[in-house]
Amino acid sequence: MLRLLPGRAPTKGVVVAALLAAALALPAAALARAGAAAAEERENPISTQVSRYNYRSNVTAVTPAQPGLRIEVIQYVDRLLLTNRTGKTVTVYGYQHEPYARVLANGTAELNTRSRAYYLDQTFFGRISVPPSASPTAPPHWVVVGTGGQLEWHDHRIHWMLPGIPPQVKNRSKRTKVFDWTVPIRVGAQPAAVHGELVWVPDEDWAPLAAFAGVAALALAIALALLVRRRRAGGAAGAVSGGAAGDPGEAW
Repeated sequence: MLRLLPGRAPTKGVVVAALLAAALALPAAALARAGAAAAEERENPISTQVSRYNYRSNVTAVTPAQPGLRIEVIQYVDRLLLTNRTGKTVTVYGYQHEPYARVLANGTAELNTRSRAYYLDQTFFGRISVPPSASPTAPPHWVVVGTGGQLEWHDHRIHWMLPGIPPQVKNRSKRTKVFDWTVPIRVGAQPAAVHGELVWVPDEDWAPLAAFAGVAALALAIALALLVRRRRAGGAAGAVSGGAAGDPGEAW
Protein backbone atom coordinates (compact mmCIF):
# COMPACT_ATOMS: atom_id res chain seq x y z
CA MET A 1 0.00 0.00 0.00
CA LEU A 2 1.24 3.51 -0.86
CA ARG A 3 1.74 5.67 2.28
CA LEU A 4 2.64 9.37 2.49
CA LEU A 5 4.57 10.98 5.32
CA PRO A 6 2.68 13.80 7.11
CA GLY A 7 3.50 17.27 5.81
CA ARG A 8 5.51 15.99 2.88
CA ALA A 9 4.47 16.18 -0.78
CA PRO A 10 4.89 13.07 -2.94
CA THR A 11 7.88 12.92 -5.25
CA LYS A 12 7.68 12.37 -9.01
CA GLY A 13 8.63 8.74 -8.41
CA VAL A 14 5.65 8.28 -6.11
CA VAL A 15 3.28 9.72 -8.72
CA VAL A 16 4.72 7.50 -11.45
CA ALA A 17 4.41 4.48 -9.16
CA ALA A 18 0.77 5.34 -8.55
CA LEU A 19 0.09 5.55 -12.28
CA LEU A 20 1.82 2.21 -12.91
CA ALA A 21 -0.09 0.59 -10.08
CA ALA A 22 -3.37 1.80 -11.55
CA ALA A 23 -2.49 0.36 -14.96
CA LEU A 24 -1.32 -2.97 -13.56
CA ALA A 25 -4.45 -3.28 -11.45
CA LEU A 26 -6.46 -3.95 -14.60
CA PRO A 27 -6.51 -7.67 -15.42
CA ALA A 28 -4.77 -8.60 -18.63
CA ALA A 29 -8.01 -10.03 -19.96
CA ALA A 30 -9.80 -6.70 -19.56
CA LEU A 31 -7.01 -4.83 -21.32
CA ALA A 32 -7.03 -7.32 -24.19
CA ARG A 33 -10.79 -6.99 -24.52
CA ALA A 34 -10.55 -3.20 -24.61
CA GLY A 35 -7.87 -3.36 -27.30
CA ALA A 36 -9.90 -5.78 -29.39
CA ALA A 37 -12.96 -3.58 -29.07
CA ALA A 38 -10.97 -0.52 -30.19
CA ALA A 39 -9.58 -2.35 -33.21
CA GLU A 40 -13.04 -3.66 -34.08
CA GLU A 41 -14.44 -0.13 -33.76
CA ARG A 42 -11.98 1.08 -36.42
CA GLU A 43 -12.23 -1.82 -38.86
CA ASN A 44 -15.59 -3.56 -38.55
CA PRO A 45 -18.29 -2.38 -41.00
CA ILE A 46 -20.66 -2.38 -38.01
CA SER A 47 -19.00 0.84 -36.80
CA THR A 48 -20.34 2.68 -39.86
CA GLN A 49 -23.73 0.98 -40.02
CA VAL A 50 -26.80 0.82 -37.83
CA SER A 51 -26.10 -2.67 -36.54
CA ARG A 52 -25.22 -3.36 -32.88
CA TYR A 53 -22.40 -4.85 -30.87
CA ASN A 54 -24.86 -7.14 -29.09
CA TYR A 55 -24.61 -9.71 -31.88
CA ARG A 56 -22.12 -12.58 -31.76
CA SER A 57 -21.79 -15.16 -34.54
CA ASN A 58 -19.88 -18.42 -34.07
CA VAL A 59 -18.95 -21.45 -36.15
CA THR A 60 -20.33 -24.59 -34.49
CA ALA A 61 -19.27 -27.31 -36.96
CA VAL A 62 -18.08 -28.23 -40.44
CA THR A 63 -19.84 -31.30 -41.82
CA PRO A 64 -18.45 -33.64 -42.77
CA ALA A 65 -15.23 -32.84 -40.88
CA GLN A 66 -12.40 -31.73 -43.16
CA PRO A 67 -8.84 -32.24 -41.87
CA GLY A 68 -6.69 -29.22 -42.71
CA LEU A 69 -9.65 -26.87 -43.12
CA ARG A 70 -10.27 -24.09 -40.60
CA ILE A 71 -13.13 -21.60 -40.78
CA GLU A 72 -13.81 -18.97 -38.11
CA VAL A 73 -15.86 -15.82 -37.58
CA ILE A 74 -13.77 -12.68 -37.16
CA GLN A 75 -14.72 -9.18 -36.03
CA TYR A 76 -17.64 -10.52 -34.04
CA VAL A 77 -20.48 -11.06 -36.47
CA ASP A 78 -20.04 -10.40 -40.15
CA ARG A 79 -16.85 -11.89 -41.61
CA LEU A 80 -15.51 -15.39 -42.15
CA LEU A 81 -11.88 -16.44 -42.44
CA LEU A 82 -11.09 -19.68 -44.29
CA THR A 83 -7.67 -21.32 -44.02
CA ASN A 84 -7.04 -24.15 -46.48
CA ARG A 85 -4.41 -26.75 -45.60
CA THR A 86 -6.33 -29.70 -47.06
CA GLY A 87 -4.25 -30.12 -50.21
CA LYS A 88 -7.49 -29.68 -52.19
CA THR A 89 -9.44 -26.78 -53.67
CA VAL A 90 -12.07 -25.42 -51.26
CA THR A 91 -15.00 -23.64 -52.94
CA VAL A 92 -17.51 -21.38 -51.15
CA TYR A 93 -20.97 -21.07 -52.69
CA GLY A 94 -22.94 -17.83 -52.90
CA TYR A 95 -26.53 -16.94 -52.11
CA GLN A 96 -27.87 -18.66 -55.24
CA HIS A 97 -25.56 -21.65 -54.82
CA GLU A 98 -23.21 -20.30 -57.47
CA PRO A 99 -19.41 -20.61 -57.07
CA TYR A 100 -18.48 -17.44 -55.18
CA ALA A 101 -14.96 -17.93 -53.80
CA ARG A 102 -12.29 -20.56 -53.63
CA VAL A 103 -8.86 -21.30 -52.20
CA LEU A 104 -6.83 -23.58 -54.43
CA ALA A 105 -4.61 -26.38 -53.19
CA ASN A 106 -1.55 -24.18 -53.81
CA GLY A 107 -2.94 -21.42 -51.56
CA THR A 108 -4.24 -19.06 -54.25
CA ALA A 109 -7.48 -17.32 -53.17
CA GLU A 110 -9.94 -16.23 -55.85
CA LEU A 111 -13.33 -14.55 -56.15
CA ASN A 112 -15.88 -14.99 -58.92
CA THR A 113 -16.87 -11.57 -60.29
CA ARG A 114 -19.94 -13.11 -61.93
CA SER A 115 -21.38 -14.12 -58.58
CA ARG A 116 -23.99 -11.79 -57.08
CA ALA A 117 -22.34 -12.30 -53.71
CA TYR A 118 -19.21 -10.60 -55.05
CA TYR A 119 -21.15 -7.32 -55.18
CA LEU A 120 -23.66 -7.81 -52.37
CA ASP A 121 -20.91 -8.50 -49.84
CA GLN A 122 -19.36 -5.10 -50.42
CA THR A 123 -21.88 -3.40 -48.12
CA PHE A 124 -23.12 -4.49 -44.70
CA PHE A 125 -26.78 -4.81 -45.73
CA GLY A 126 -26.21 -5.68 -49.39
CA ARG A 127 -27.76 -2.46 -50.63
CA ILE A 128 -25.93 -2.17 -53.92
CA SER A 129 -26.72 -2.51 -57.61
CA VAL A 130 -25.66 -5.84 -59.11
CA PRO A 131 -24.68 -5.84 -62.80
CA PRO A 132 -26.55 -8.14 -65.19
CA SER A 133 -23.32 -10.06 -65.83
CA ALA A 134 -23.61 -11.49 -62.30
CA SER A 135 -25.77 -14.59 -62.71
CA PRO A 136 -25.82 -18.06 -61.15
CA THR A 137 -25.83 -19.52 -64.65
CA ALA A 138 -22.90 -17.46 -65.95
CA PRO A 139 -19.49 -19.17 -66.29
CA PRO A 140 -17.26 -18.09 -63.37
CA HIS A 141 -14.71 -15.35 -63.91
CA TRP A 142 -12.05 -15.80 -61.25
CA VAL A 143 -9.80 -12.98 -60.01
CA VAL A 144 -6.90 -13.57 -57.62
CA VAL A 145 -7.20 -11.82 -54.23
CA GLY A 146 -4.46 -13.60 -52.28
CA THR A 147 -1.81 -16.32 -52.30
CA GLY A 148 -1.37 -17.29 -48.64
CA GLY A 149 -3.91 -20.10 -48.37
CA GLN A 150 -6.49 -17.88 -46.65
CA LEU A 151 -9.65 -16.07 -47.69
CA GLU A 152 -11.61 -13.49 -45.70
CA TRP A 153 -15.04 -12.32 -46.77
CA HIS A 154 -18.20 -10.65 -45.54
CA ASP A 155 -21.16 -13.05 -45.51
CA HIS A 156 -24.75 -11.89 -45.07
CA ARG A 157 -25.86 -15.36 -43.97
CA ILE A 158 -24.11 -15.06 -40.62
CA HIS A 159 -25.39 -11.69 -39.35
CA TRP A 160 -28.68 -9.90 -38.71
CA MET A 161 -29.70 -8.07 -41.88
CA LEU A 162 -32.11 -5.47 -40.44
CA PRO A 163 -31.49 -2.40 -38.26
CA GLY A 164 -34.23 -3.35 -35.78
CA ILE A 165 -33.99 -5.85 -32.92
CA PRO A 166 -34.75 -9.46 -33.95
CA PRO A 167 -38.19 -10.72 -32.86
CA GLN A 168 -36.44 -13.66 -31.16
CA VAL A 169 -35.04 -11.23 -28.58
CA LYS A 170 -37.89 -10.86 -26.11
CA ASN A 171 -35.67 -9.69 -23.26
CA ARG A 172 -32.61 -7.61 -24.15
CA SER A 173 -30.93 -8.46 -20.85
CA LYS A 174 -30.93 -12.19 -21.66
CA ARG A 175 -28.55 -14.07 -23.96
CA THR A 176 -30.69 -15.34 -26.86
CA LYS A 177 -30.09 -17.36 -30.00
CA VAL A 178 -31.27 -15.41 -33.04
CA PHE A 179 -30.84 -18.12 -35.67
CA ASP A 180 -28.70 -20.97 -36.95
CA TRP A 181 -26.88 -20.42 -40.24
CA THR A 182 -25.23 -22.53 -42.93
CA VAL A 183 -22.67 -21.70 -45.63
CA PRO A 184 -22.33 -24.40 -48.31
CA ILE A 185 -18.81 -25.32 -49.46
CA ARG A 186 -17.03 -28.05 -51.41
CA VAL A 187 -13.69 -29.60 -50.56
CA GLY A 188 -12.23 -31.19 -53.63
CA ALA A 189 -15.19 -33.14 -55.05
CA GLN A 190 -16.95 -33.54 -51.69
CA PRO A 191 -19.89 -31.27 -50.78
CA ALA A 192 -19.73 -29.91 -47.22
CA ALA A 193 -21.20 -27.15 -45.09
CA VAL A 194 -20.14 -24.68 -42.41
CA HIS A 195 -22.69 -24.42 -39.59
CA GLY A 196 -22.97 -21.69 -37.02
CA GLU A 197 -25.27 -19.62 -34.85
CA LEU A 198 -25.99 -15.94 -34.28
CA VAL A 199 -26.54 -14.95 -30.66
CA TRP A 200 -27.79 -11.78 -28.97
CA VAL A 201 -25.51 -10.82 -26.06
CA PRO A 202 -26.86 -8.41 -23.40
CA ASP A 203 -25.07 -5.18 -22.55
CA GLU A 204 -24.31 -6.51 -19.07
CA ASP A 205 -21.50 -8.62 -20.55
CA TRP A 206 -19.53 -5.38 -20.86
CA ALA A 207 -20.13 -4.35 -17.22
CA PRO A 208 -16.86 -5.84 -15.78
CA LEU A 209 -14.78 -3.89 -18.28
CA ALA A 210 -16.61 -0.69 -17.41
CA ALA A 211 -15.94 -1.30 -13.71
CA PHE A 212 -12.21 -1.79 -14.29
CA ALA A 213 -12.11 1.36 -16.40
CA GLY A 214 -13.75 3.27 -13.56
CA VAL A 215 -11.12 2.07 -11.07
CA ALA A 216 -8.33 3.11 -13.43
CA ALA A 217 -9.89 6.55 -13.92
CA LEU A 218 -10.14 7.03 -10.14
CA ALA A 219 -6.49 6.06 -9.65
CA LEU A 220 -5.42 8.46 -12.37
CA ALA A 221 -7.42 11.30 -10.78
CA ILE A 222 -5.74 10.66 -7.41
CA ALA A 223 -2.30 10.62 -9.01
CA LEU A 224 -2.97 13.94 -10.77
CA ALA A 225 -4.19 15.46 -7.51
CA LEU A 226 -0.95 14.42 -5.82
CA LEU A 227 1.04 16.00 -8.63
CA VAL A 228 -0.82 19.32 -8.25
CA ARG A 229 -0.17 19.25 -4.50
CA ARG A 230 3.54 18.66 -5.09
CA ARG A 231 3.82 21.58 -7.51
CA ARG A 232 1.98 23.93 -5.16
CA ALA A 233 4.16 22.89 -2.25
CA GLY A 234 7.31 23.39 -4.32
CA GLY A 235 6.16 26.84 -5.45
CA ALA A 236 5.46 27.94 -1.90
CA ALA A 237 8.88 26.79 -0.70
CA GLY A 238 10.58 28.64 -3.54
CA ALA A 239 8.75 31.87 -2.66
CA VAL A 240 9.96 31.68 0.95
CA SER A 241 13.59 30.68 0.39
CA GLY A 242 14.16 32.34 -2.96
CA GLY A 243 15.48 29.05 -4.27
CA ALA A 244 18.74 27.32 -3.33
CA ALA A 245 21.74 27.66 -5.64
CA GLY A 246 22.61 24.45 -7.36
CA ASP A 247 19.17 22.81 -6.98
CA PRO A 248 18.62 20.55 -10.00
CA GLY A 249 15.68 21.33 -12.25
CA GLU A 250 12.99 18.65 -12.65
CA ALA A 251 11.40 18.06 -16.02
CA TRP A 252 7.95 16.40 -16.05
